[in-house]
Amino acid sequence: MLDDIRQTRIQKIQTLRELGVSPYVSAKADTFRTHKAAEIKSSYEKVEGQQVTVVGKIFLLRNIGKIAFATIQDESERIQLFFKESDVTVEQSSPKFSNKPLTYDQMNLLDIGDYVQAVGTVGKTKTGEISVMVTSYTILSKSVRPMPEKFHGLQDTETKLRKRYLDLVTDSDLRDMFMKKSLFWKAIRDFMIGEGFTEVITPIMEETTGGADANPFTTHHNALDEDFYLRISPELHLKRLIGGGYEKVFEIGPNFRNEGIDDEHLQEFWNMEFYWAYANYWDNMELVKNMYRYIAKTVFNKSTFSMRGHEVDFDKEWEFIDYVETIEKNLGINVLKATEQEMKNCLSERKARFEENANRERLSDLLWKQIRVGMAGPVFLINEPTIVSPLARVSDANPTVTERFHVIIAGSELGNGYTELIDPPDQLDRFLKQQAMRDAGDSEAQMIDYDFVEMLEYGMPPTTGFGMGERLFSFMVDKPMRQTVFFPQMGRVKS
Repeated sequence: MLDDIRQTRIQKIQTLRELGVSPYVSAKADTFRTHKAAEIKSSYEKVEGQQVTVVGKIFLLRNIGKIAFATIQDESERIQLFFKESDVTVEQSSPKFSNKPLTYDQMNLLDIGDYVQAVGTVGKTKTGEISVMVTSYTILSKSVRPMPEKFHGLQDTETKLRKRYLDLVTDSDLRDMFMKKSLFWKAIRDFMIGEGFTEVITPIMEETTGGADANPFTTHHNALDEDFYLRISPELHLKRLIGGGYEKVFEIGPNFRNEGIDDEHLQEFWNMEFYWAYANYWDNMELVKNMYRYIAKTVFNKSTFSMRGHEVDFDKEWEFIDYVETIEKNLGINVLKATEQEMKNCLSERKARFEENANRERLSDLLWKQIRVGMAGPVFLINEPTIVSPLARVSDANPTVTERFHVIIAGSELGNGYTELIDPPDQLDRFLKQQAMRDAGDSEAQMIDYDFVEMLEYGMPPTTGFGMGERLFSFMVDKPMRQTVFFPQMGRVKS
């Protein structure tokens, strides 16, 4: 069936060429239009009776003798073209087409999926539908494959993700979501610049990677003949800039973590991180709260959201909860005092999965996750133990915990910040402990970055930092992460 359709359309391409009509015109300035479809519909009273030139992809085509109808779609909207045999001419219109116009009878060379250009006057049909009453038209690009079924589009999730171009062209809600995602990053950028931060760009390939607990991807640099890592976070380079004299910096860009795929994780994802000299994590939390509220209002024009079965109101007062106290209150175990076996027993009682060689850091994190899933938020999780915070400053009031926080929303961690560790010996000691964990088989433990420690030895001012990613957007639209990126990695199709 598909082969027959393709063969018929390929023959139409040959026929068009024989008629002196290009089936694939140049994308030069001569491919002209005066109005987008949405402009015509939204300002009908102003443009009624005017001549317009429109372009778009055909989604409906119906010929009933001496009249015909087509629905075309551009980026903005769909609009109907109305053809009347006696009105359609092959004379060049003003402005001139870049391609030879087609006659009314040559409409049989068009198919759903083709891109066309049409000139006509704006009016309404007998049914009251706003239309362009076509006086001349031509083809811009000929489709060879048929479009998905016109009323339902693509239905299979994997096909939708693999052939995103088809999903986008048939689903206006999906296009709207990605427009909001563009506004999401713009809102963050505008907010940060408005707060006096400087946007910077740091390397994606690193000799030593760090800034998070994650297994990195490795690549090879041919010119240097050395292996490099794709960054898991821009943190250590951004803090080098603070050490270099900048006081407020942020970066928006991709990170790469070689971990599992689920509704909240992707191996390639975009993140924003900022670092702020002469401020602490209390200042940080106030800024973050205001930023999240700004994103909600600017991008979505609301403050309340339904996310993962939770109702979340960004305008409400954000609570503070203590890491150790919250786990002990809910699970009856103190992660600072319990043995590793006691922590494993607690997880086993709750049928939580863990690796048998899991260390205290991993076990503490798993215990916390048993509680986190039930929290709607937004709340700030504070006083996180040193063992789970290798880059955060130790609390002056309690040396077993750090000045670190997470933003908890809808059962997940949607932001991470802290007062930075600027003590070189302390940082080196924590790096060494992380490296020991790595040597013992923990592929997500952090590497020693001696150059970063050396930077600290030259002196770095008191600083606070924060990171958040596109996971927040996926929660705001209440969709799995890979449905909110244009082209998620899917793996090769198995033959």
